[in-house]
Amino acid sequence: MFLEFTKMHGLGNDFMVVDLISQRAYLDTVTIQRLADRHFGIGFDQLLIVEPPDLPNVDFKYRIFNADGSEVEQCGNGVRCFARFVHERQLTTKTKIKVQTKAGIVEPELGANGWVRVNMGYPKFLPNEIPFLADEPESLYDIELADNEKLTIDVVNMGNPHAVTIVPDVITADVARLGPQVESHERFPQRVNAGFMQIIDEKHARLRVFERGVGETLACGTGACAAAVSGMRRGLLANNVEIELAGGKLQIEWREGDVVWMTGPTANVYQGRIDLSYYQG
Repeated sequence: MFLEFTKMHGLGNDFMVVDLISQRAYLDTVTIQRLADRHFGIGFDQLLIVEPPDLPNVDFKYRIFNADGSEVEQCGNGVRCFARFVHERQLTTKTKIKVQTKAGIVEPELGANGWVRVNMGYPKFLPNEIPFLADEPESLYDIELADNEKLTIDVVNMGNPHAVTIVPDVITADVARLGPQVESHERFPQRVNAGFMQIIDEKHARLRVFERGVGETLACGTGACAAAVSGMRRGLLANNVEIELAGGKLQIEWREGDVVWMTGPTANVYQGRIDLSYYQG
């Protein structure tokens, strides 16, 4: 069986995007893991699937699978690529669409030159909304890591769970060591995306994210939203900020009690067609 796909990226966070409206395929965990392999497969951080919606007044259903085959609730860089993909594949003529995700409805709007602005919804902060195990809500939490090391974090749900910690310098931050410990910490029953943010000034921050089920990526859209919101809540960032990641920059807007807006670029890499039976178990 042959499967058509498009390889895309948002700031280097790369995706295999598959239209399962005009074609049919079953992609199980093992198949996704094999497709994600950067040596023997297509190679990607996430697989994005376009499906018909289950809900009324919604244009598409958007499913996201990490490279390890686990399905996740949301992906900010992915939803921008998703919006461009469905428009360029002529699955819709709309430039503003409503998309169903496991986390709820998001509304991306396609602009010029592949840029997309997305209503990412309302951030959530209560421990049971993350989910995060805590006796009571606090503004910040200390978690214990290996060798009795403690890390101060903020927790934010942007459709998926994030832990945000502020570091003096993202370049020297030990993301390779700390990221896996935070991601799989026992206080996060569904694991978590670990963000390490350096505040440059009130309009500008730098960020690295160790993503749940993937590892460190060049960019993470929901991670940028979570980090920006965390900085704004602490009074460290203005309501409209630039978040700089290894793969490029995102603009994040948020005001208390409102939705988060994310604006950033997308890029097509190539289109392809594969014999899916080669990757199936």
